[in-house]
Amino acid sequence: MAVLGSGPPLLLLHGFDSSFLEFRRLAPLLIADHQLWIPDLCGFGFTPRPPGQAWGPELVLQHLEALLPVLQGDGAPASGIIAASMGAAVALHLTRRLEASSRPAPERLLLLAPAGLGGKPQPVPPPLHRLGAALLGLPAVRRNLCRTAFADPDASVGPAEEQIASLHLAVPGWAEALAGFARSGGFAGAGAPLPAAAVRVLWGSNDRILRQPERTHAADLLGERLELVPQCGHLPHLDLPSLVARRWREPWEH
Repeated sequence: MAVLGSGPPLLLLHGFDSSFLEFRRLAPLLIADHQLWIPDLCGFGFTPRPPGQAWGPELVLQHLEALLPVLQGDGAPASGIIAASMGAAVALHLTRRLEASSRPAPERLLLLAPAGLGGKPQPVPPPLHRLGAALLGLPAVRRNLCRTAFADPDASVGPAEEQIASLHLAVPGWAEALAGFARSGGFAGAGAPLPAAAVRVLWGSNDRILRQPERTHAADLLGERLELVPQCGHLPHLDLPSLVARRWREPWEH
């Protein structure tokens, strides 16, 4: 994980099969105002993947619940969370758990193209869970996914972007952990009830990763708290990092 900058702590959570490097364009715009806590979610990014773990949402949440007090030390808790895609579901679950236990909880959540707000967990049965992980490891598949995530891949995606999107695949146990997470069913139904924290959502109008029903569900749940962003894909923090930083700094209505 990365810890950088100074000021009130701000937690940044990446999406599915990604890493803390996902925030490489946004972090430089926030370090003057915040100390950024940018972990790899457990079982993703560059985290260790010992064999025999029960990979799934509960492990992700337990890891963050154990990590936050270490980061906090004698200082302030995270004042807010900026979370992308699956990381948004993590942020909502985590915030509700902290609020319910009267532990320090973030006051604001900025969710970027949030995944897993509705529906139910859908476990991928064997051997399809391992087949899916193997497919996600193919260079052509990863290249296509990387391009699909951006609004204008011809302008935004080159060899460096493709390499960054795949660096963590070299971590021992990557395929096993990903298959285990798929077997668990992943994050779903994270949207309701919304936590007490203030919530805002940015969703790219050119998002080609999440389906229209997911955006419709999010709009029904969040109403005016959801902003549809033109010329933006599934990754607002990479397509339009200046806009994301600006929205975070603006005054919010609860």
